[in-house]
Amino acid sequence: MAAPRIAEQIGRVLGGRYRLVGPIGTGASAHVYLAEDVTLRRRVAVKILHPALASDESFLRRFRAEAQAVAGLRHPAIMSVYDWGEDADGPFLVLEHLAGGSLRDLLDQGERLSVAQAADVGLQVARALEHAHRRGLVHRDIKPANLIFDEEGRIVVADFGLARALAEASSTEPTGAVLGTARYSSPEQALGSTLDGRADVYALALVLIEAVTGQVPFTADTTIGTLMARVGRPLEIPEEMGALVPLLRAAGASELDDRIDAAALARALDELVPQLGRPEPLALAGRSTIDLRDGPDDLTQLPAPASRLFDADTLLGPEAKGSVSATALAVNGADPPKVVGLGLRRRFRRSVLVVLALLVIALVVGGGAYAYQQSQVPTFPVPALLGLTVEGARAEVADEGFRIEEIRRDYAEDREAGRILNVEPAPGKSLKQGSDVEVVVSAGPAPREVPNLANLDQAAAAAALQRAGFEMVAVPTPSEEVKVKGTVLGWAPRGEQPKFTKIEVKVSSGPPDRAVPSLGDRLYDVYVKALEALGLKANRQEAFSDTVPVGQIVDTVPPPGSPAAYESAVTVNVSKGPEKVAIPSLNGLSEAAAKARLEAAGLRLGDSFGPSGRPVFATSPTANTPVNKGTAIDVYTR
Repeated sequence: MAAPRIAEQIGRVLGGRYRLVGPIGTGASAHVYLAEDVTLRRRVAVKILHPALASDESFLRRFRAEAQAVAGLRHPAIMSVYDWGEDADGPFLVLEHLAGGSLRDLLDQGERLSVAQAADVGLQVARALEHAHRRGLVHRDIKPANLIFDEEGRIVVADFGLARALAEASSTEPTGAVLGTARYSSPEQALGSTLDGRADVYALALVLIEAVTGQVPFTADTTIGTLMARVGRPLEIPEEMGALVPLLRAAGASELDDRIDAAALARALDELVPQLGRPEPLALAGRSTIDLRDGPDDLTQLPAPASRLFDADTLLGPEAKGSVSATALAVNGADPPKVVGLGLRRRFRRSVLVVLALLVIALVVGGGAYAYQQSQVPTFPVPALLGLTVEGARAEVADEGFRIEEIRRDYAEDREAGRILNVEPAPGKSLKQGSDVEVVVSAGPAPREVPNLANLDQAAAAAALQRAGFEMVAVPTPSEEVKVKGTVLGWAPRGEQPKFTKIEVKVSSGPPDRAVPSLGDRLYDVYVKALEALGLKANRQEAFSDTVPVGQIVDTVPPPGSPAAYESAVTVNVSKGPEKVAIPSLNGLSEAAAKARLEAAGLRLGDSFGPSGRPVFATSPTANTPVNKGTAIDVYTR
């Protein structure tokens, strides 16, 4: 069956929710439509993939996985994926609708970026890439057509994940899609190597060069020529890139190990952008001076003109009737002329004419005075105020004499509370001095429900809170009931909370420490049961003791009364009686030498019998007799 034409899709409702309003464009992989989310009453962009892809199972598997992964990205410079699904004609994505056009559109209308503008665009994209790369997502197809602006000039990266799904599809893309990607491919893409985030950095360097100079480096007449031209060759940076030359050289290094990543590029641009000064507003290709988003969808809903402005015959009299066309009378619904006396009509007519003349004179004089006064009031462009506080904005426009009026506060995921979200008139538009500038201010991210953490472990709870936009503060807490360490015991606060709220989560550190029991009657078997009753283990060791009978407990490590962790081991030293040593031979030794030898053996010198100063010839007990360590040995001299 032939694919339906784009025009035939208008009015369809996808997934029972998204009504297609009109086409936005078509690309290598999909048709894009402006649509209305009939549930939330907001405008969205719907990307319906080409029918050829709908029958490719490998692509559909990758598409579903990538859509889920990309939907988890939350960054102001990454196009939001609101929803995805599959319809009769194939899979579709529901995306954030941006009305500023793409960088491709801007370049195609002959515009070029200044170095300051390119640095600002590069910083926003580099931050988006850094966010995605940290989460394991590589774009693979950074090009001007995938860099979209909103009406305020904020740039977002589109089509995250789609390039990878297409690369792994068994079907081929429509003619021209491969070449479009090749213009911005990195050397490792040309060689078919495994890609990481630095391939996106290389492509971004090429895009920035094209945005300033209008030329893409290394572009050849064929796809193969384009791909192979940059393999092993350094990227030559045009002098027009000015202060960006060193950064682009590092971002466009041919060798992967020499190339910086998105985080390093973002840091360097963050330092460089303030030095280049505030860039001029971009001449966005999609910006329009007429905005019908809040108006009727249908001209039949426009209000009809007033039925009557004035009755010509009553004001001017019947003589003037010929000066007013029949059509004007019919449109204005003039009644038939009333029959009144001629003198009365003439007096009335003169009075009316006098009043009208005076009114005209007053209007002319007043209008002229007002016009002259306004012509003397200077005009200034509205400066860039997005992201400032209201007080900061007032200081910013002090020289222009504008008045900042906060008209409302809206929730915003990507802007902290108190920061300006939207400005009317838009930055860059000229206003008379003293005019009002209306701003919408961020109320911060919308409150969200703290997830249920019951029965989760610490890692799972932290992941659930992070996904919901909260930060976890783990509080280890002993628990007799929940003995598995790391299990969630409770959390606070609960219910709806502002984003980034710190949620205190009590996690079990296991049962509390036990006090080592007293030795009691020192019987080992009894003591082991006392330890087990407390959730402790016994580690039996043998020890000599002169005072504790063999088989009874000498002491414990840690000692009784000390804390011990649940299920830890307590060393129990059991007596094996006094330590025995053999009495050494002391024959022929002096009394001093005999004392030293006894002490070395762990014994003591007892009484000495015989002449003083004479050598020892005997001991009591005799040599080689085993005795308790520390026993006093008597000696005999002659």
